[in-house]
Amino acid sequence: MTRQSITLANQNDEWLKKQVAEEEFTSKSEAINYLIKKARSQDDYVEFVRMKLDKAEKSGFSSKTKEELLAEIKKKLNV
Repeated sequence: MTRQSITLANQNDEWLKKQVAEEEFTSKSEAINYLIKKARSQDDYVEFVRMKLDKAEKSGFSSKTKEELLAEIKKKLNV
């Protein structure tokens, strides 16, 4: 692993120390790596949702009523 030196705001450092003290993480490094992994995963999800929204917007508007759309969705889901 690559070693890094970072500066933390006091409240963030205190939060990290508390997480380690309460054994949520074994070290500050583990906590930071977890938070970065979580942020990256969230970025991936946001990109996925944007892609889906873009695709939906490009597909145009539907002339179906909400009842027709709901019936079509239920049929696809076998509900």
